[in-house]
Amino acid sequence: MRTMLIAVGGNSLIRAGETGTIAEQRVNARRTAAAIVHLIRAGYRLVVTHGNGPQVGAQLLRSERASDQVPGQTLDVCGAATQGEIGYLLAQSLCDELAAAHLDVPVASIVTQTVVRADDPAMEHPTKPIGPFYSRQQAEERQRHLGWQIVEDAARGYRRVVPSPEPVEIVELGVIRALMSQGILVVACGGGGIPVIRRDGELKGLEAVIDKDRASALLACQLHVDTFVISTDIPFVYLDYKKRTQQKLRNVSALELAAHYKEGHFPPGNMGPKVESALRFLKAGGKEVVITSYEYLAEAVAGSMGTHITPEPDLSVDKAFAPEISVGG
Repeated sequence: MRTMLIAVGGNSLIRAGETGTIAEQRVNARRTAAAIVHLIRAGYRLVVTHGNGPQVGAQLLRSERASDQVPGQTLDVCGAATQGEIGYLLAQSLCDELAAAHLDVPVASIVTQTVVRADDPAMEHPTKPIGPFYSRQQAEERQRHLGWQIVEDAARGYRRVVPSPEPVEIVELGVIRALMSQGILVVACGGGGIPVIRRDGELKGLEAVIDKDRASALLACQLHVDTFVISTDIPFVYLDYKKRTQQKLRNVSALELAAHYKEGHFPPGNMGPKVESALRFLKAGGKEVVITSYEYLAEAVAGSMGTHITPEPDLSVDKAFAPEISVGG
């Protein structure tokens, strides 16, 4: 049976222009679930991962605004809470769509921890903005009393930034692998997983954020799935995106994509991590990566939509990739 990991983007639950109500997220989760169930009917055994950016930002805001009445929550706990929230919505939607399709496939949502290195250079250089925007006075007060690192967004104010270290281990990998082998549809590694380090034989949570696509690529590599699908808000990967010379990529080799990556076509805050994660997966032996929007998941996997990235057939794996792109873990 063919195996696949689908990394569902945050836009699959909260779309542009929406406020993120649970009702909106339920509708969007059901649409995403319908596309995933279509792939199960096509014969794939799946693991689903997901983003949590908007949800964890809202969770942090709730925690801060209620801090005069109940204790606030740390970032790792907010990540765990949103994994449960989104996992519930996706699992319920998948169960409903599977039942409607008369498919007897169990679904399990796993709150997942992702190990990072305590000495990761990113720990000393926070770059990932999280949470709401503040005025300069509010930001300086939080910096002074809470020890936050703050950056300015010239148009909207000030935001907290936290480290975004490299994922090196999925703690629940064995559980996910066992469930998958039994034909269970697994939802895991939400938001890149809860960031933890190993210290003195114990796991310790961190005030950090792990890139969802990098963690998904690591999990896909360690599960040895055939295909890694990244669901985002556009149907293709583009060169010169949103420029007059914009050009969609339909079928591209890892070598060609790595060359475009080095030329700067994929910004760090947008398509960059997705392309980087695709290359990592293929470098580790993956067979294919598909990048598309959730509306076209079924068509993209069938080959008529989306960007399809494959290993370089005529070169060794090491030669097919830009040297600066490494495989986590």
